[in-house]
Amino acid sequence: MDSPTDIAPDLVIDATGLACPMPLLKAKQGLNSLASGQILELRATDAGAERDIPAFCAISGHRLLQSEARDSVFSYWLQKR
Repeated sequence: MDSPTDIAPDLVIDATGLACPMPLLKAKQGLNSLASGQILELRATDAGAERDIPAFCAISGHRLLQSEARDSVFSYWLQKR
């Protein structure tokens, strides 16, 4: 799998400081604005995102390319189906 620095997102959403369910809602909105195959990078500080984002991808068919936790910030790279 690519390292995060190798993935060039088409859209970056900073949802740091937002409580659940806002990071997930922001991700959904961002993905809705992208074309199929484009990549969204989501940054969140809410620990619920660790559970919500992978589950959302599994249900919706979007692809979770990479995830990373660094300094209490969770980053996710999602590819729109």
